[in-house]
Amino acid sequence: MSSRLVQLLGDTVRQQRESRDLSQQKLASLAGVSQAMVARVERGDRSPGLPLLERLLAAMDVQLTVAVEPLDAHLDATMAGLAARPIADRIDELNLDRLLDRLGDLPHVISGGTAALLQGAPIPVDATEVAIRWRDSKRFTKWLLASYGQRWNARWGEFGGVFVEPEEPGEHRWRTRYGEIRAAMCDELPDAVEVRHGDRGYRVVPLVEVEIADPRAADLLRRYRERRIRQRSAATDD
Repeated sequence: MSSRLVQLLGDTVRQQRESRDLSQQKLASLAGVSQAMVARVERGDRSPGLPLLERLLAAMDVQLTVAVEPLDAHLDATMAGLAARPIADRIDELNLDRLLDRLGDLPHVISGGTAALLQGAPIPVDATEVAIRWRDSKRFTKWLLASYGQRWNARWGEFGGVFVEPEEPGEHRWRTRYGEIRAAMCDELPDAVEVRHGDRGYRVVPLVEVEIADPRAADLLRRYRERRIRQRSAATDD
C-alpha cells in the first residue's frame, strides 16, 4: 500500500474519531484493539489491513467506500471550490476573528496558510497560523492555559499529554477552546502588510513571503495556477 494511501486512511480514522470526541483509548476499547495500534494507524506508521480498518470504522458507525479519481484530483476540486467561495465565509468557518479577539494584545502576525487565505489564495486551511516572538512565549503560554490549550503530541498522534509551553520540544500546534492554533516562534515578527475584509484589518505576512517560507502553500498555489493556465488553454483551443 502506498505511503500516501496509508496516511490518507490514518487521517480518515483520526478525523472520524475526533469528530466524535473520542480518545484513542476509547476507540481502541470499542474496536477491541490496543491504543498503540490506533496511534500507529493514525500516524501512518502502519499499513492497516482491511479487517482492522473495518473494525475501527465500524466502532464509529461508519464504513469504508472505494472510488477512483485522477491523481490528486481531490486537491484540484477542493481548491476550485475554495476559489468560488467568499473569503468572509472561509474566515467564519475557521473561527478566525473569535480566536484573534481572544489573543487580545499579544503581539503576533498572521502567517502561513491563514495569511494566504486572507490574501485570496484558494488553499485548504484548517488552523489559524501566527508568528509569535520568543520573548512573548510566557504570555502565550498563559493564554494557552487560560484557553484550555492542548498541545499536539506527535508520539501518540493526538492532542494532549505534553507540556503546552513553546519552549518544550515538539510541534508548535495547540487545540484550544477557540479552535486550533499553530505558531511560528521567532526572534522578531516578520514584516507585515494589512489586508481588510469587511470592517476588520488583519496584519499578515505578504503572499510572496508565505510562498518562500511555506513549501506546502507554495506547492498548492503553483498547482492551482498551472491548472488555471491549462483550463484557459483548453478553452482557447475549443
